[in-house]
Amino acid sequence: MSLFGGGRSFLDALTPQDRATLTALGAPRVYASGDVMIEERDTSTFVLLVLSGWAVVSVGTDRGGRLILALRGAGEVVGDLAAVDRGPRSATVTALGQVRTVAVSGERFRSFLAARPQATALIMRQLSARLRSSDVERRSLASGSVLQRLAARLVELGGRVGRTDGDGTVIDLPLPQHDLAAAIGATREAVAKVLRLLRDQGVVRTAHRRLIVTDMDLLRLLAEGREQPPQRGPAKKSPPLV
Repeated sequence: MSLFGGGRSFLDALTPQDRATLTALGAPRVYASGDVMIEERDTSTFVLLVLSGWAVVSVGTDRGGRLILALRGAGEVVGDLAAVDRGPRSATVTALGQVRTVAVSGERFRSFLAARPQATALIMRQLSARLRSSDVERRSLASGSVLQRLAARLVELGGRVGRTDGDGTVIDLPLPQHDLAAAIGATREAVAKVLRLLRDQGVVRTAHRRLIVTDMDLLRLLAEGREQPPQRGPAKKSPPLV
């Protein structure tokens, strides 16, 4: 399962001339942390070209919660599915910190793609990759434990947005526990229990808006379901994490 798109972002994959042409078709928009940039089921068709910052893509669940599908950063485009098929928005996009974008109308975006087969191929490849990722996500939700799914998310976050210092891999992306829970299809209580276990065993450390992975190798093994956190000190029997 992956929160991030694979390969080069859409804007980075365009030629410099095409990138400049597309950006010139829109108008700047800046979103503050927590702002809803695109809302699920809305009928608008504009796309947002992300210039800086991070945005969370999520969908509502039948139980009234939400499931985080992806994180989108600089160079990526969001809202493209509705622009292409003109259907209702399939997900909500929310700013995670300040996000700078350029908003391009659906009509202008479609015209841009129609004149550039290479750009159309990039969008189709992007939509296909997201579909494949959702298939993997469903399998993970059906078979992986909370421990395994959370470990996989932390490994992924560490690899994409983490930085190394003397204590380990520092993840500064401001994802609170309820967002981590929404990113793995679990409850906040279950995530808190797993984080407590990982802290007690020295695998991670947590602070305000920051998480430090102190044993990335072990975390990878946990993500693969090949290891359990080692007991340090008097042995305790931990409750099952499912």
